[in-house]
Amino acid sequence: MIKKFDKKDEESGSGSNPFQHLEKSAVLQEARIFNETPINPRRCLHILTKIIYLLNQGEHFGTTEATEAFFAMTRLFQSNDQTLRRMCYLTIKEMANISEDVIIVTSSLTKDMTGKEDVYRGPAIRALCRITDTTMLQAIERYMKQAIVDKVPSVSSSALVSSLHMVKMSYDVVKRWVNEAQEAASSDNIMVQYHALGLLYHLRKNDRLAVTKMLNKFTKSGLKSPFAYCMLIRIASKLLDETEGGHDSPLFDFIESCLRNKNEMVVYEAASAIVHMPNCTARELAPAVSVLQLFCSSPKAALRYAAVRTLNKVAMKHPSAVTACNLDLENLITDSNRSIATLAITTLLKTGSESSVDRLMKQISSFVSEISDEFKVVVVQAISALCQKYPRKHSVMMNFLSNMLRDDGGFEYKRAIVDCIISIIEENPESKETGLAHLCEFIEDCEHTVLATKILHLLGKEGPRTPQPSKYIRFIFNRVVLESEAVRAAAVSALAKFGAQNDDLLPSVLVLMQRCMMDSDDEVRDRATFYMNVLQQKQKALNAAYIFNGLSVSIPGLEKSLHQYTLEPSEKPFDMKSVPLATTPITEQKMEIAPVATSKLPEKLAPSRQDIYQEQLASIPEFQALGPLFKSSEPVQLTEAETEYVVRCIKHTFARHMVFQFDCTNTLNDQLLQKVVVQMEPSEAYEVVHYIPAPSLPYSQPGSSYTLVRLPDDDPTAVSCTFSCTMKYLVRDCDPNTGEPDDDGYDDEYVLEDLEVTVADHIQKVLKPNFGAAWEEVGDENEKEETFALASVRTLDEAVGNIISFLGMQPCERSDKVPENKNSHVLFLAGVFRGGHDVLVRARLALADGVTMQVTVRSTEETVVDVILASVG
Repeated sequence: MIKKFDKKDEESGSGSNPFQHLEKSAVLQEARIFNETPINPRRCLHILTKIIYLLNQGEHFGTTEATEAFFAMTRLFQSNDQTLRRMCYLTIKEMANISEDVIIVTSSLTKDMTGKEDVYRGPAIRALCRITDTTMLQAIERYMKQAIVDKVPSVSSSALVSSLHMVKMSYDVVKRWVNEAQEAASSDNIMVQYHALGLLYHLRKNDRLAVTKMLNKFTKSGLKSPFAYCMLIRIASKLLDETEGGHDSPLFDFIESCLRNKNEMVVYEAASAIVHMPNCTARELAPAVSVLQLFCSSPKAALRYAAVRTLNKVAMKHPSAVTACNLDLENLITDSNRSIATLAITTLLKTGSESSVDRLMKQISSFVSEISDEFKVVVVQAISALCQKYPRKHSVMMNFLSNMLRDDGGFEYKRAIVDCIISIIEENPESKETGLAHLCEFIEDCEHTVLATKILHLLGKEGPRTPQPSKYIRFIFNRVVLESEAVRAAAVSALAKFGAQNDDLLPSVLVLMQRCMMDSDDEVRDRATFYMNVLQQKQKALNAAYIFNGLSVSIPGLEKSLHQYTLEPSEKPFDMKSVPLATTPITEQKMEIAPVATSKLPEKLAPSRQDIYQEQLASIPEFQALGPLFKSSEPVQLTEAETEYVVRCIKHTFARHMVFQFDCTNTLNDQLLQKVVVQMEPSEAYEVVHYIPAPSLPYSQPGSSYTLVRLPDDDPTAVSCTFSCTMKYLVRDCDPNTGEPDDDGYDDEYVLEDLEVTVADHIQKVLKPNFGAAWEEVGDENEKEETFALASVRTLDEAVGNIISFLGMQPCERSDKVPENKNSHVLFLAGVFRGGHDVLVRARLALADGVTMQVTVRSTEETVVDVILASVG
């Protein structure tokens, strides 16, 4: 019996949940009451409620105890109490998967399903379908067909929804009920029609032609149910997306016609579908936007929210399309619902002009403290986007963000602000000092370790290059005194960078390092001792290698190589060149601001694309002696998208060889290809050593064949080459329906597009956070310089983009961004040439009639310098 709670209990908070401290064993003990006669419906109801509550809380019931409780519960079918009977159905559904022999209630459920009591029939169908397996489905098929076309809407809906669940289990049986579902789809009841449409779609969704026919039928005959209309709109937009149907398609016309529907839900669904279509032009968006504009002034808060949220999404891609709604959005800033007001503000920030920024900022600050963290993150993201759009307004934004940092808020919110400030600092050099000052103030009182370490890393990178680096040392050293181990370790690393960059500060930094060597944590002590010894040498090359730029290797790769080294006893020292490089720069990855704010931190370092390829190739015996994989290219398409065979190539570079991986897909369902190889004819002195065929290519199942090529030893500057490729294979015709191939086959070939190997395939990108230090570290022993004229290039941006993609090297110090209205620019590129030779390029660009480029190359190996200059020439 549920105890009545009075107001006092409720206010104290203790009475909010009567099932708070339930014990599973006690509840199962109580369930013995089910066996008593006469049955007490009130008590049994309460116990069943407890069992369902425990199951839904994730409590684990053992098979034996679940089965005992289930069998006791079956006795309750003797009672005629309506509520108790329906509670039994719910319990059966919950226990269907954990108790044994649930099939025992089949006859009781079938009796209820076909009985006269309408109130039992729907729930009985749902429970019966939950416990039925494929073998028993045949037995209840007749009842199910009758129930689908039943006059009582609840029974019909129950049967349709249960059929939908059973499609996953026995598609072929449910498919036979299509005629009944068709009949139900013309029902007058809005839910029955909706559920019938859902079942019809799921039965046909893998057959595009059948889906198109169904859409045509329903779009012409019209529907009564707004839910069904919403579903039709979703199916139509999915089909448009798959077929890449243009906006002159009848499906698009149908979606547009739904904008004039009487029901608001349908109108919104249609507007949302149009807005989310890829490649939608402003003209096609206009009717959807005008409908959303009307919703902005609706008295219903849900509609206003939906309209503003959707307009916010439109503003990301088509700000100009939303400008017409600015007046309506400004009215919503004062909306009593804070979520609507926030979205209205952020949409205005995306569509507003530069002159309105200050006014909008004032309006935001008036209510930002009243909204939830989730919406504060949205505001921060909008401000971040605005900074990129109007860089001159960075001071207004920076002040606003620093005030937000001082407010209370959770980790996601603070992280979004910190990321935003960091992106402003990177985009606008003049805002660097104010930004760093705000961040220094923030870490004085920051409880989030991740953010503190991130800011300390930034201070170490940017602080030493500011006019007054000494002012940041106090903030950094405070962290060593006051914070947790991880933050202390990050602070030590940041201090070392100040000592390495500024000779005046070195004595002070060494004193502080000595203090850090007494730390209680071994990681902090180790770092301090290491940096202390490096700094005392006062050698720029050492500072560059061990303090500024660190290791640019793949962490999982390093772990694997070290493990391998420990397994085999060896006199030779461990060679760092045997470790694969990190394929993507670990720092300075310019992420979009939006995902950063919402994504969770990865639990474990996922293996990179290159680590996966390394493992795949190492499992092929012919490639085991090639050494570590140096680089894998992006896939290159060697066929058109619509041809009978689709082939793409991934180029894997090793120290002295290249492996070409051809991923082939056969798109003909009446052919089986076997022994597929891609024969390659090189234009230069490259030598094809070995072919590994793909054994078999059935219809639409990708397979890979490999070609091993030796690079020319006698001419190390021959880095580029063109290969003509021909795919050769054995064809066996087969039956399109069964896939059975003929016994005999015949040889055939298919000419592919030529494959280029360029200098970029021999260079791996490596980020040097401090390019100047790396330049000094490599030294000028192998330095060469040449000047080139890029006659066909008209702008510095284009020149920079071309050089980066041609050389395949990593731009450093944000030098890939060319400042506006400048006639000259310096581009810094860093990479490693195969064989593990560091290579650095400094390109000075000047714009006159065309672009003139002076290229200076430094490397640890002279041949590499020649290779770069020869390929540019």
